[in-house]
Amino acid sequence: MKWLALLLVLSNAVVWWVANREAPPADQVQGQLPRVASIKLGAEEADQHRCIRVGWFETKEEAKQLAERSGLVYFVEERERTLSPLNWVLIPPQPERAALDQLGELRREGVEAWLVTQGEYRNAISLGLFESRSAAETVVAEKKRKNLDVVLAKFTRNRIGYALVFEVEPKAESLPVQAVEAESGKKFEINEPAPCKGIARPDKSP
Repeated sequence: MKWLALLLVLSNAVVWWVANREAPPADQVQGQLPRVASIKLGAEEADQHRCIRVGWFETKEEAKQLAERSGLVYFVEERERTLSPLNWVLIPPQPERAALDQLGELRREGVEAWLVTQGEYRNAISLGLFESRSAAETVVAEKKRKNLDVVLAKFTRNRIGYALVFEVEPKAESLPVQAVEAESGKKFEINEPAPCKGIARPDKSP
């Protein structure tokens, strides 16, 4: 019986030792916590990145050169911009043969005129495009005094432009924009917040 009791005691001791050996020490479990906290902190820091979009630039290269001179973390965005419509002085559309005959007569008189070959005003005769409505209305009045049937229409236009998107400090957004404007020598038409997607930071491949 004594030997049996001794064996039971030893068996319990071995089981206890194995169970405690497999469980990770308390200090090792706690050692994982700073790693999780650092990941969370990294995410919070990433959220602090803010970007500004400024433009417009005529070419992508112009925007890149300015960004590199200014030492910015940036990317260049290509966008279609809608420009203000122009005021279009027209002789209304007519049959093609009649339009060509009138166009020839106007040119012989020294009038600058062009045939519209497509779109809503196909076979109309263009007498000029004007940014100023008052200037266009003056031309309309002049042509009507010469007994020409003229109208004023809107000439819509789109254009590819390039915007510079760059990273700024959240608490000092206006200062970098002012510096870039000073470097470029012009006032930007657009100056607005933008997502930082596409920014290539120094620790990443461009």
